[in-house]
Amino acid sequence: MEEVNNLMQGFAVAMTLPNLAYMLIGVTLGVLIGVLPGLGGANGIAILLPLTFTMNPTSAIIMLSCIYWGALFGGAITSILFNIPGEPWSVATTFDGYPMAQQGRAAQALTAAFTSSFVGALFAVVLITFLAPVLAKFALKFGPAEFFAVQLLTFCSFVGMSKEPAAKVIAAMMLGFALAAVGMDTVTGQLRMTYGYPELLKGFDFLIAVIGLFGIGEILLTMEEGLAFKGKSAKLNLRVVLQTWAELPRQWLNFLRSTAVGCWMGITPGGATPASFMSYGMAQRMSKDPASFGKGNIEGVVAPETAAHAAGTSALLPMLTLGIPGSPTAAVLLGGLMIWGLQPGPMLFVEHKDFVWGLIASMYLGNIVGLVVVLTTVPFWAAFLRIPFSVIGPVIVVICAIGAYTVHSSLFDVVMMLVFGVMGYLFKKLKYPLAPLVLALVLGDMAEASFRQSMLLSQGSLSIFWSNPLVGVITGLALLLLLWPLVSAVKGMLLQNSNVKAGSSQ
Repeated sequence: MEEVNNLMQGFAVAMTLPNLAYMLIGVTLGVLIGVLPGLGGANGIAILLPLTFTMNPTSAIIMLSCIYWGALFGGAITSILFNIPGEPWSVATTFDGYPMAQQGRAAQALTAAFTSSFVGALFAVVLITFLAPVLAKFALKFGPAEFFAVQLLTFCSFVGMSKEPAAKVIAAMMLGFALAAVGMDTVTGQLRMTYGYPELLKGFDFLIAVIGLFGIGEILLTMEEGLAFKGKSAKLNLRVVLQTWAELPRQWLNFLRSTAVGCWMGITPGGATPASFMSYGMAQRMSKDPASFGKGNIEGVVAPETAAHAAGTSALLPMLTLGIPGSPTAAVLLGGLMIWGLQPGPMLFVEHKDFVWGLIASMYLGNIVGLVVVLTTVPFWAAFLRIPFSVIGPVIVVICAIGAYTVHSSLFDVVMMLVFGVMGYLFKKLKYPLAPLVLALVLGDMAEASFRQSMLLSQGSLSIFWSNPLVGVITGLALLLLLWPLVSAVKGMLLQNSNVKAGSSQ
Protein backbone atom coordinates (compact mmCIF):
# COMPACT_ATOMS: atom_id res chain seq x y z
CA MET A 1 0.00 0.00 0.00
CA GLU A 2 2.94 2.33 0.59
CA GLU A 3 3.70 2.32 -3.14
CA VAL A 4 0.08 3.24 -3.94
CA ASN A 5 0.13 6.14 -1.45
CA ASN A 6 3.43 7.38 -2.87
CA LEU A 7 2.03 7.09 -6.40
CA MET A 8 -1.01 9.19 -5.42
CA GLN A 9 1.37 11.86 -4.11
CA GLY A 10 3.25 11.58 -7.41
CA PHE A 11 0.04 12.23 -9.34
CA ALA A 12 -0.49 15.36 -7.25
CA VAL A 13 2.96 16.54 -8.41
CA ALA A 14 2.55 15.49 -12.05
CA MET A 15 -0.99 16.81 -12.53
CA THR A 16 -0.20 20.45 -11.92
CA LEU A 17 -1.10 22.64 -14.90
CA PRO A 18 2.53 23.47 -15.90
CA ASN A 19 3.58 19.81 -15.77
CA LEU A 20 0.57 18.72 -17.85
CA ALA A 21 1.52 21.37 -20.41
CA TYR A 22 5.12 20.09 -20.44
CA MET A 23 3.77 16.56 -21.02
CA LEU A 24 1.79 17.68 -24.06
CA ILE A 25 4.75 19.66 -25.45
CA GLY A 26 7.12 16.74 -24.79
CA VAL A 27 4.89 14.12 -26.42
CA THR A 28 4.32 16.33 -29.48
CA LEU A 29 8.04 16.99 -29.89
CA GLY A 30 8.71 13.30 -29.31
CA VAL A 31 6.32 12.20 -32.04
CA LEU A 32 8.04 14.64 -34.41
CA ILE A 33 11.43 13.20 -33.44
CA GLY A 34 10.16 9.64 -33.88
CA VAL A 35 8.64 10.45 -37.26
CA LEU A 36 11.82 12.00 -38.68
CA PRO A 37 14.41 9.40 -39.75
CA GLY A 38 17.83 10.58 -38.61
CA LEU A 39 16.58 11.46 -35.16
CA GLY A 40 15.42 9.28 -32.28
CA GLY A 41 14.58 9.27 -28.59
CA ALA A 42 18.18 9.57 -27.39
CA ASN A 43 19.02 12.14 -30.08
CA GLY A 44 15.97 14.28 -29.40
CA ILE A 45 16.47 14.32 -25.65
CA ALA A 46 20.17 15.12 -26.10
CA ILE A 47 19.41 18.00 -28.48
CA LEU A 48 16.61 19.46 -26.33
CA LEU A 49 18.24 18.88 -22.93
CA PRO A 50 19.86 22.38 -22.82
CA LEU A 51 16.40 23.94 -23.15
CA THR A 52 15.42 22.48 -19.76
CA PHE A 53 18.29 23.96 -17.75
CA THR A 54 16.12 26.85 -16.51
CA MET A 55 13.26 24.52 -15.48
CA ASN A 56 12.95 22.77 -12.13
CA PRO A 57 14.22 19.16 -12.29
CA THR A 58 10.79 17.55 -11.91
CA SER A 59 9.22 19.48 -14.79
CA ALA A 60 12.34 19.01 -16.91
CA ILE A 61 12.50 15.23 -16.48
CA ILE A 62 8.74 14.93 -17.08
CA MET A 63 9.08 16.81 -20.37
CA LEU A 64 12.14 14.82 -21.45
CA SER A 65 10.59 11.47 -20.56
CA CYS A 66 7.45 12.45 -22.53
CA ILE A 67 9.69 13.23 -25.52
CA TYR A 68 10.84 9.62 -25.19
CA TRP A 69 7.26 8.26 -25.07
CA GLY A 70 6.34 10.37 -28.08
CA ALA A 71 9.37 9.12 -30.03
CA LEU A 72 8.40 5.52 -29.30
CA PHE A 73 4.89 6.20 -30.64
CA GLY A 74 6.09 8.23 -33.64
CA GLY A 75 8.44 5.59 -35.02
CA ALA A 76 5.46 3.44 -36.02
CA ILE A 77 3.98 6.12 -38.32
CA THR A 78 6.82 6.15 -40.85
CA SER A 79 7.27 2.38 -40.59
CA ILE A 80 3.66 1.67 -41.55
CA LEU A 81 2.95 4.50 -44.02
CA PHE A 82 6.35 4.93 -45.70
CA ASN A 83 8.24 1.68 -44.97
CA ILE A 84 10.94 3.87 -43.37
CA PRO A 85 11.72 3.01 -39.73
CA GLY A 86 11.74 6.29 -37.81
CA GLU A 87 13.47 4.41 -34.98
CA PRO A 88 15.71 1.31 -35.00
CA TRP A 89 13.14 -0.66 -33.00
CA SER A 90 10.48 0.11 -35.64
CA VAL A 91 12.23 -2.01 -38.29
CA ALA A 92 10.26 -5.12 -37.29
CA THR A 93 7.00 -3.13 -37.52
CA THR A 94 7.61 -2.51 -41.25
CA PHE A 95 7.48 -6.26 -41.98
CA ASP A 96 3.68 -6.42 -41.63
CA GLY A 97 2.70 -2.78 -41.04
CA TYR A 98 3.64 -1.54 -44.52
CA PRO A 99 1.94 -4.47 -46.33
CA MET A 100 -1.22 -3.67 -44.33
CA ALA A 101 -0.99 -0.04 -45.51
CA GLN A 102 -0.59 -1.18 -49.12
CA GLN A 103 -3.73 -3.31 -48.72
CA GLY A 104 -5.70 -0.23 -47.59
CA ARG A 105 -5.56 -1.18 -43.89
CA ALA A 106 -3.20 1.59 -42.78
CA ALA A 107 -5.68 2.92 -40.18
CA GLN A 108 -6.05 -0.55 -38.64
CA ALA A 109 -2.28 -1.07 -38.56
CA LEU A 110 -1.66 2.33 -36.95
CA THR A 111 -4.38 1.81 -34.32
CA ALA A 112 -2.97 -1.63 -33.48
CA ALA A 113 0.57 -0.23 -33.26
CA PHE A 114 -0.36 2.71 -31.03
CA THR A 115 -2.55 0.59 -28.74
CA SER A 116 0.12 -2.11 -28.46
CA SER A 117 2.71 0.52 -27.59
CA PHE A 118 0.42 1.86 -24.87
CA VAL A 119 -0.22 -1.62 -23.40
CA GLY A 120 3.50 -2.51 -23.35
CA ALA A 121 4.42 0.76 -21.66
CA LEU A 122 1.58 0.45 -19.13
CA PHE A 123 2.75 -2.98 -17.97
CA ALA A 124 6.32 -1.70 -17.70
CA VAL A 125 5.28 1.34 -15.63
CA VAL A 126 3.31 -0.91 -13.26
CA LEU A 127 6.48 -3.02 -12.91
CA ILE A 128 8.51 0.11 -12.11
CA THR A 129 5.88 1.28 -9.58
CA PHE A 130 6.04 -1.86 -7.44
CA LEU A 131 9.56 -3.14 -8.09
CA ALA A 132 11.60 0.10 -7.98
CA PRO A 133 11.11 0.81 -4.23
CA VAL A 134 11.99 -2.80 -3.34
CA LEU A 135 15.11 -2.73 -5.53
CA ALA A 136 16.12 0.67 -4.12
CA LYS A 137 15.82 -0.54 -0.51
CA PHE A 138 17.87 -3.60 -1.38
CA ALA A 139 20.50 -1.43 -3.10
CA LEU A 140 20.91 0.71 0.06
CA LYS A 141 22.96 -2.19 1.44
CA PHE A 142 25.45 -1.90 -1.42
CA GLY A 143 29.04 -0.79 -0.79
CA PRO A 144 31.71 0.24 -3.36
CA ALA A 145 32.44 -3.39 -4.29
CA GLU A 146 28.74 -4.16 -4.93
CA PHE A 147 28.28 -1.01 -7.01
CA PHE A 148 31.32 -1.82 -9.14
CA ALA A 149 30.10 -5.41 -9.56
CA VAL A 150 26.71 -4.12 -10.82
CA GLN A 151 28.46 -1.71 -13.20
CA LEU A 152 30.73 -4.54 -14.38
CA LEU A 153 27.62 -6.69 -14.92
CA THR A 154 26.13 -3.91 -17.08
CA PHE A 155 29.27 -3.62 -19.22
CA CYS A 156 29.59 -7.39 -19.59
CA SER A 157 25.90 -7.72 -20.46
CA PHE A 158 26.43 -5.47 -23.46
CA VAL A 159 29.23 -7.77 -24.60
CA GLY A 160 27.38 -11.04 -23.99
CA MET A 161 23.88 -10.06 -25.14
CA SER A 162 24.60 -7.72 -28.04
CA LYS A 163 23.80 -8.84 -31.56
CA GLU A 164 26.99 -7.05 -32.68
CA PRO A 165 30.34 -8.91 -32.68
CA ALA A 166 31.86 -8.95 -29.20
CA ALA A 167 35.12 -7.45 -30.47
CA LYS A 168 33.30 -4.39 -31.83
CA VAL A 169 31.31 -3.93 -28.62
CA ILE A 170 34.48 -4.11 -26.51
CA ALA A 171 36.33 -1.70 -28.84
CA ALA A 172 33.48 0.84 -28.63
CA MET A 173 33.34 0.47 -24.85
CA MET A 174 37.11 0.93 -24.47
CA LEU A 175 36.91 4.15 -26.48
CA GLY A 176 34.13 5.31 -24.17
CA PHE A 177 36.27 4.59 -21.11
CA ALA A 178 39.18 6.51 -22.67
CA LEU A 179 36.93 9.53 -23.35
CA ALA A 180 35.55 9.36 -19.81
CA ALA A 181 39.10 9.49 -18.40
CA VAL A 182 39.97 12.78 -20.13
CA GLY A 183 40.41 15.71 -17.74
CA MET A 184 41.68 16.15 -14.21
CA ASP A 185 41.98 13.07 -12.02
CA THR A 186 39.82 13.80 -8.98
CA VAL A 187 42.06 11.70 -6.68
CA THR A 188 45.62 12.69 -7.69
CA GLY A 189 44.91 16.03 -9.42
CA GLN A 190 46.92 14.98 -12.46
CA LEU A 191 45.84 15.93 -15.98
CA ARG A 192 44.89 13.06 -18.25
CA MET A 193 44.89 13.36 -22.05
CA THR A 194 44.13 17.10 -22.16
CA TYR A 195 46.98 17.79 -24.65
CA GLY A 196 47.28 21.41 -23.62
CA TYR A 197 43.62 22.35 -24.18
CA PRO A 198 42.29 24.11 -21.05
CA GLU A 199 38.74 23.40 -22.23
CA LEU A 200 39.37 19.69 -21.58
CA LEU A 201 40.29 20.12 -17.91
CA LYS A 202 36.80 19.00 -16.95
CA GLY A 203 36.76 16.29 -19.61
CA PHE A 204 34.39 15.79 -22.50
CA ASP A 205 30.93 17.03 -21.71
CA PHE A 206 28.58 14.10 -21.99
CA LEU A 207 25.87 16.17 -23.65
CA ILE A 208 28.18 17.47 -26.41
CA ALA A 209 29.30 13.94 -27.18
CA VAL A 210 25.74 12.60 -27.37
CA ILE A 211 24.47 15.40 -29.62
CA GLY A 212 27.37 14.77 -32.00
CA LEU A 213 27.33 10.97 -31.94
CA PHE A 214 23.59 10.58 -32.37
CA GLY A 215 22.27 13.80 -33.91
CA ILE A 216 25.01 14.84 -36.35
CA GLY A 217 26.13 11.27 -37.05
CA GLU A 218 22.61 10.19 -38.07
CA ILE A 219 22.09 13.29 -40.22
CA LEU A 220 25.37 12.73 -42.10
CA LEU A 221 24.41 9.12 -42.80
CA THR A 222 20.90 10.07 -43.89
CA MET A 223 22.22 12.78 -46.22
CA GLU A 224 24.57 10.27 -47.82
CA GLU A 225 21.69 7.84 -48.43
CA GLY A 226 19.67 10.59 -50.14
CA LEU A 227 16.53 9.75 -48.23
CA ALA A 228 13.23 10.54 -49.92
CA PHE A 229 9.76 10.01 -48.51
CA LYS A 230 7.22 8.04 -50.56
CA GLY A 231 4.31 6.40 -48.86
CA LYS A 232 0.61 5.89 -48.23
CA SER A 233 -1.72 8.44 -46.71
CA ALA A 234 -3.87 7.56 -43.73
CA LYS A 235 -6.77 8.99 -41.81
CA LEU A 236 -8.00 7.49 -38.56
CA ASN A 237 -11.68 7.64 -37.69
CA LEU A 238 -13.53 6.49 -34.60
CA ARG A 239 -15.19 3.53 -36.33
CA VAL A 240 -11.86 1.97 -37.42
CA VAL A 241 -10.33 2.60 -34.00
CA LEU A 242 -13.23 0.91 -32.17
CA GLN A 243 -13.28 -2.03 -34.61
CA THR A 244 -9.53 -2.58 -34.13
CA TRP A 245 -9.87 -2.32 -30.36
CA ALA A 246 -12.61 -4.96 -30.49
CA GLU A 247 -10.22 -7.33 -32.30
CA LEU A 248 -7.14 -6.75 -30.12
CA PRO A 249 -8.32 -8.69 -26.99
CA ARG A 250 -7.85 -11.86 -29.05
CA GLN A 251 -4.14 -11.01 -29.03
CA TRP A 252 -3.90 -11.28 -25.22
CA LEU A 253 -1.30 -14.05 -25.31
CA ASN A 254 0.77 -12.09 -27.85
CA PHE A 255 0.53 -9.00 -25.60
CA LEU A 256 1.57 -10.98 -22.52
CA ARG A 257 4.50 -12.70 -24.23
CA SER A 258 5.80 -9.53 -25.89
CA THR A 259 5.50 -7.53 -22.66
CA ALA A 260 7.51 -10.14 -20.76
CA VAL A 261 10.23 -10.13 -23.43
CA GLY A 262 10.28 -6.32 -23.55
CA CYS A 263 10.49 -5.84 -19.78
CA TRP A 264 13.31 -8.38 -19.50
CA MET A 265 15.28 -6.82 -22.36
CA GLY A 266 14.73 -3.36 -20.87
CA ILE A 267 15.90 -4.20 -17.34
CA THR A 268 18.91 -6.06 -18.69
CA PRO A 269 20.78 -3.89 -21.22
CA GLY A 270 19.27 -5.66 -24.22
CA GLY A 271 17.31 -2.70 -25.51
CA ALA A 272 14.12 -2.08 -27.46
CA THR A 273 15.49 -3.11 -30.87
CA PRO A 274 16.46 -6.71 -29.98
CA ALA A 275 13.21 -6.98 -27.97
CA SER A 276 11.10 -6.05 -31.01
CA PHE A 277 12.83 -8.58 -33.28
CA MET A 278 12.70 -11.30 -30.62
CA SER A 279 8.97 -10.75 -30.03
CA TYR A 280 8.27 -10.74 -33.76
CA GLY A 281 10.10 -14.05 -34.17
CA MET A 282 8.26 -15.62 -31.21
CA ALA A 283 4.90 -14.39 -32.52
CA GLN A 284 5.60 -15.92 -35.92
CA ARG A 285 6.70 -19.27 -34.45
CA MET A 286 3.65 -19.50 -32.16
CA SER A 287 1.09 -18.17 -34.64
CA LYS A 288 -1.64 -20.37 -36.12
CA ASP A 289 -0.81 -18.88 -39.53
CA PRO A 290 2.98 -18.23 -39.64
CA ALA A 291 3.00 -18.09 -43.46
CA SER A 292 0.97 -14.85 -43.40
CA PHE A 293 3.71 -12.97 -41.54
CA GLY A 294 5.34 -10.41 -43.80
CA LYS A 295 2.16 -10.15 -45.85
CA GLY A 296 0.04 -7.99 -43.54
CA ASN A 297 -0.66 -9.99 -40.35
CA ILE A 298 -1.76 -7.76 -37.47
CA GLU A 299 0.09 -10.04 -35.01
CA GLY A 300 3.32 -8.90 -36.67
CA VAL A 301 2.48 -5.29 -35.73
CA VAL A 302 1.30 -5.99 -32.17
CA ALA A 303 4.33 -8.04 -31.08
CA PRO A 304 7.24 -5.67 -31.92
CA GLU A 305 5.40 -2.51 -30.83
CA THR A 306 4.40 -3.99 -27.46
CA ALA A 307 7.91 -5.28 -26.80
CA ALA A 308 9.66 -2.06 -27.89
CA HIS A 309 7.54 0.13 -25.60
CA ALA A 310 7.87 -2.28 -22.68
CA ALA A 311 11.65 -2.40 -23.12
CA GLY A 312 12.01 1.36 -23.58
CA THR A 313 10.00 2.08 -20.43
CA SER A 314 11.42 -0.63 -18.16
CA ALA A 315 14.98 0.51 -19.04
CA LEU A 316 14.35 3.37 -16.58
CA LEU A 317 14.05 0.91 -13.67
CA PRO A 318 17.80 0.16 -13.25
CA MET A 319 18.58 3.81 -14.05
CA LEU A 320 16.46 5.15 -11.19
CA THR A 321 17.27 2.47 -8.59
CA LEU A 322 20.92 1.65 -9.31
CA GLY A 323 22.12 4.53 -11.48
CA ILE A 324 22.70 2.01 -14.30
CA PRO A 325 21.00 2.98 -17.60
CA GLY A 326 19.34 0.15 -19.51
CA SER A 327 19.36 1.94 -22.87
CA PRO A 328 21.07 4.85 -24.67
CA THR A 329 18.05 7.07 -23.95
CA ALA A 330 18.15 6.14 -20.27
CA ALA A 331 21.86 7.04 -20.35
CA VAL A 332 20.99 10.50 -21.70
CA LEU A 333 18.36 10.95 -18.99
CA LEU A 334 20.94 9.83 -16.42
CA GLY A 335 23.29 12.54 -17.65
CA GLY A 336 20.45 15.07 -17.36
CA LEU A 337 19.77 14.10 -13.75
CA MET A 338 23.45 14.58 -12.91
CA ILE A 339 23.44 18.01 -14.56
CA TRP A 340 20.55 19.00 -12.26
CA GLY A 341 22.49 17.77 -9.21
CA LEU A 342 20.49 14.57 -8.71
CA GLN A 343 22.38 11.30 -8.25
CA PRO A 344 20.34 8.35 -9.58
CA GLY A 345 20.46 5.36 -7.28
CA PRO A 346 18.85 4.07 -4.09
CA MET A 347 19.28 7.37 -2.18
CA LEU A 348 17.18 9.14 -4.83
CA PHE A 349 14.10 7.39 -3.36
CA VAL A 350 15.02 8.69 0.11
CA GLU A 351 16.29 12.22 -0.56
CA HIS A 352 14.05 13.18 -3.52
CA LYS A 353 10.89 11.17 -2.98
CA ASP A 354 8.54 13.72 -4.60
CA PHE A 355 10.74 13.86 -7.69
CA VAL A 356 10.83 10.08 -8.18
CA TRP A 357 7.12 9.48 -7.68
CA GLY A 358 6.22 12.54 -9.74
CA LEU A 359 8.26 11.04 -12.59
CA ILE A 360 6.63 7.61 -12.21
CA ALA A 361 3.16 9.18 -12.16
CA SER A 362 4.03 11.16 -15.29
CA MET A 363 4.83 7.87 -17.05
CA TYR A 364 1.18 6.83 -16.69
CA LEU A 365 -0.14 10.22 -17.78
CA GLY A 366 2.45 10.70 -20.53
CA ASN A 367 1.52 7.45 -22.24
CA ILE A 368 -2.20 8.31 -22.13
CA VAL A 369 -1.43 11.74 -23.60
CA GLY A 370 0.81 10.10 -26.22
CA LEU A 371 -1.91 7.66 -27.30
CA VAL A 372 -4.46 10.47 -27.69
CA VAL A 373 -2.02 12.72 -29.58
CA VAL A 374 -0.96 10.10 -32.14
CA LEU A 375 -4.49 8.85 -32.74
CA THR A 376 -5.72 12.36 -33.52
CA THR A 377 -2.77 13.78 -35.49
CA VAL A 378 -1.66 11.02 -37.89
CA PRO A 379 -2.67 12.94 -41.08
CA PHE A 380 -0.60 15.93 -39.96
CA TRP A 381 2.56 13.84 -39.42
CA ALA A 382 2.05 12.01 -42.71
CA ALA A 383 1.82 15.40 -44.50
CA PHE A 384 4.85 16.71 -42.59
CA LEU A 385 6.94 13.88 -44.02
CA ARG A 386 6.43 15.24 -47.51
CA ILE A 387 8.73 18.18 -46.75
CA PRO A 388 12.03 17.49 -48.61
CA PHE A 389 14.77 16.14 -46.38
CA SER A 390 17.09 18.73 -47.94
CA VAL A 391 15.09 21.27 -45.91
CA ILE A 392 14.67 19.24 -42.72
CA GLY A 393 18.32 18.05 -42.49
CA PRO A 394 20.00 21.49 -42.22
CA VAL A 395 17.38 22.63 -39.70
CA ILE A 396 18.24 19.66 -37.46
CA VAL A 397 21.98 20.41 -37.75
CA VAL A 398 21.38 24.05 -36.71
CA ILE A 399 19.29 22.90 -33.72
CA CYS A 400 22.12 20.54 -32.70
CA ALA A 401 24.68 23.37 -32.93
CA ILE A 402 22.50 25.69 -30.83
CA GLY A 403 22.01 22.94 -28.24
CA ALA A 404 25.77 22.28 -28.04
CA TYR A 405 26.62 26.00 -27.79
CA THR A 406 24.15 26.67 -24.97
CA VAL A 407 25.76 24.08 -22.66
CA HIS A 408 28.79 26.30 -21.85
CA SER A 409 28.34 29.15 -24.37
CA SER A 410 31.52 27.96 -26.05
CA LEU A 411 32.36 27.56 -29.74
CA PHE A 412 34.83 24.85 -28.71
CA ASP A 413 31.82 22.70 -27.78
CA VAL A 414 30.34 23.20 -31.26
CA VAL A 415 33.64 22.07 -32.80
CA MET A 416 33.73 19.02 -30.51
CA MET A 417 30.11 18.26 -31.44
CA LEU A 418 31.16 18.12 -35.11
CA VAL A 419 34.13 15.89 -34.24
CA PHE A 420 31.84 13.50 -32.37
CA GLY A 421 29.40 13.72 -35.28
CA VAL A 422 32.04 12.47 -37.70
CA MET A 423 32.93 9.75 -35.18
CA GLY A 424 29.26 8.71 -34.96
CA TYR A 425 29.02 8.62 -38.77
CA LEU A 426 32.13 6.42 -39.02
CA PHE A 427 30.82 4.11 -36.29
CA LYS A 428 27.57 3.60 -38.19
CA LYS A 429 29.34 3.10 -41.54
CA LEU A 430 31.67 0.53 -40.00
CA LYS A 431 28.74 -1.03 -38.10
CA TYR A 432 30.19 -0.37 -34.64
CA PRO A 433 27.54 0.01 -31.89
CA LEU A 434 27.21 3.43 -30.25
CA ALA A 435 25.32 2.26 -27.14
CA PRO A 436 28.39 0.68 -25.41
CA LEU A 437 30.43 3.85 -26.08
CA VAL A 438 27.72 6.06 -24.57
CA LEU A 439 27.32 3.71 -21.60
CA ALA A 440 31.07 3.74 -20.89
CA LEU A 441 31.20 7.53 -21.30
CA VAL A 442 28.41 7.97 -18.73
CA LEU A 443 29.44 5.30 -16.22
CA GLY A 444 33.23 5.43 -16.70
CA ASP A 445 33.88 7.90 -13.86
CA MET A 446 31.44 6.16 -11.51
CA ALA A 447 32.94 2.74 -12.21
CA GLU A 448 36.47 4.08 -11.71
CA ALA A 449 35.51 5.71 -8.41
CA SER A 450 33.81 2.51 -7.15
CA PHE A 451 36.80 0.39 -8.18
CA ARG A 452 39.29 2.72 -6.47
CA GLN A 453 37.26 2.77 -3.26
CA SER A 454 37.07 -1.03 -3.35
CA MET A 455 40.83 -1.30 -3.80
CA LEU A 456 41.46 1.09 -0.89
CA LEU A 457 39.16 -0.94 1.37
CA SER A 458 40.83 -4.24 0.40
CA GLN A 459 44.39 -2.82 0.29
CA GLY A 460 44.68 -3.67 -3.39
CA SER A 461 43.21 -7.19 -3.29
CA LEU A 462 40.70 -8.22 -5.98
CA SER A 463 39.28 -10.76 -3.54
CA ILE A 464 36.89 -8.04 -2.29
CA PHE A 465 34.73 -8.79 -5.34
CA TRP A 466 34.14 -12.28 -3.89
CA SER A 467 34.11 -11.22 -0.23
CA ASN A 468 30.40 -11.99 0.33
CA PRO A 469 27.75 -14.05 -1.49
CA LEU A 470 25.99 -11.01 -3.01
CA VAL A 471 29.03 -9.39 -4.65
CA GLY A 472 30.41 -12.82 -5.57
CA VAL A 473 27.25 -13.83 -7.44
CA ILE A 474 27.08 -10.50 -9.32
CA THR A 475 30.78 -10.64 -10.27
CA GLY A 476 30.51 -14.28 -11.33
CA LEU A 477 27.46 -13.55 -13.48
CA ALA A 478 29.30 -10.60 -15.06
CA LEU A 479 32.27 -12.78 -16.01
CA LEU A 480 29.93 -15.46 -17.39
CA LEU A 481 28.21 -12.90 -19.63
CA LEU A 482 31.58 -11.51 -20.71
CA LEU A 483 32.73 -14.95 -21.82
CA TRP A 484 29.35 -16.03 -23.22
CA PRO A 485 30.22 -15.32 -26.88
CA LEU A 486 33.34 -17.50 -26.47
CA VAL A 487 31.32 -20.24 -24.77
CA SER A 488 28.74 -20.11 -27.58
CA ALA A 489 31.45 -20.28 -30.24
CA VAL A 490 33.12 -23.31 -28.60
CA LYS A 491 29.75 -25.00 -28.18
CA GLY A 492 28.96 -24.40 -31.87
CA MET A 493 32.32 -25.84 -32.96
CA LEU A 494 31.86 -28.96 -30.81
CA LEU A 495 28.34 -29.46 -32.18
CA GLN A 496 29.59 -29.04 -35.75
CA ASN A 497 32.42 -31.55 -35.19
CA SER A 498 30.00 -34.07 -33.70
CA ASN A 499 27.69 -33.69 -36.72
CA VAL A 500 30.64 -34.17 -39.10
CA LYS A 501 31.73 -37.33 -37.26
CA ALA A 502 28.18 -38.65 -37.27
CA GLY A 503 27.91 -38.02 -41.01
CA SER A 504 31.25 -39.71 -41.78
CA SER A 505 30.39 -42.76 -39.69
CA GLN A 506 27.25 -43.24 -41.78
